[in-house]
Amino acid sequence: GSQREESLIQAFTVAATAAASGIDVSMWLTSEASLFALPGTEDVRLPHAAPLSELREVIMAGGTLTLCTQCAQRRDIAAGDLIEGVRIAGAATFLEESLAPDTTVLVY
Repeated sequence: GSQREESLIQAFTVAATAAASGIDVSMWLTSEASLFALPGTEDVRLPHAAPLSELREVIMAGGTLTLCTQCAQRRDIAAGDLIEGVRIAGAATFLEESLAPDTTVLVY
């Protein structure tokens, strides 16, 4: 629903703002947000916010966008299905990134 779209755009806005500010960003897509790693999901737009496609481009230009392995498998999403530049990785990679020194984790 619209509440989920708002949460999605908020998370992408924060990540894109960080990436545009020169902060190394690693954004992970899980659960229902997994679908936003696929082509054809560029049209999410909300008033007073940049479109999802623009936010995603900024994040990927200055960081990484990752789809959770289990989430991809549950939805039959393969690496070849993803938007170019999106990767699939699992819990070990998430922990490595989130527990690295000088790392701040934000969860939306």
